[in-house]
Amino acid sequence: MQFPVISVEWTISFTLVLLRVGALIGTMPLFGEQLVPVRVKAGLTLVIAVLLYPTVSSSLPAVPTDFMPLLFRMISETLIGVALGFAARLIFAAAQLAGEMIGFQIGFSVANVIDPVSSVSVSLIGQVQYLFALLIFLITNSHHIFFAAIADSFRLVPLLSFHISGDFMTLMMSLCRDMFVLAVKLSIPVIAVILFTNVGLGIVARTVPQINVFIVGFPLQITIGLIFFGLSLPLCGSLLQSAYGHLGESVYALMRVMK
Repeated sequence: MQFPVISVEWTISFTLVLLRVGALIGTMPLFGEQLVPVRVKAGLTLVIAVLLYPTVSSSLPAVPTDFMPLLFRMISETLIGVALGFAARLIFAAAQLAGEMIGFQIGFSVANVIDPVSSVSVSLIGQVQYLFALLIFLITNSHHIFFAAIADSFRLVPLLSFHISGDFMTLMMSLCRDMFVLAVKLSIPVIAVILFTNVGLGIVARTVPQINVFIVGFPLQITIGLIFFGLSLPLCGSLLQSAYGHLGESVYALMRVMK
């Protein structure tokens, strides 16, 4: 039995494939969370890289062997995976930002918890919104997009062909803009209700000065805010489902402007 010879070029090319796959697995939602063990991420990355390498190796260009060009290419392959995972992370960031704005309006900004995913202090409503977005992400099977994107990325963006263009930066800025728009859409029902509540409390304070609106208003804002937050969850689910529906288009559009 004759075993294949492991050459320097083979090792370098396989490492480049491994870096792209590992960067995407490490940044994509669900599998890229800190709660997922590192061994699971590393094992999944290695299995996918081994399965994809035979289809990629047939069209590999000449890989650089000098240190500086090789380091530059390794960074480039890592950036491809990070950029693709970042596109989905923006939707989760929008959900968490919406929860932060809702929590601030209803008075939950002082009641923060430690997010086990990002290890930072977040509001209770922000954490609920993040978990709700993750639930919708799994229900809609949006994680399948990234497994297909891993394989298609080597066809749309061959190894050693990545470069940052003006179209790439424009698309990234557009995705960041859409994140803030989605955050406002998710939070605007509760924010609008709290605004009308504050207006009503202001009118009461002017017409009935004997009522201490600071004592009455705080529990009233929390009660009304939580009620309308629960009532707005179906709307939030529809908005998140629509955002995940366009996620595949965003991921593939990113890959088309990378080369």
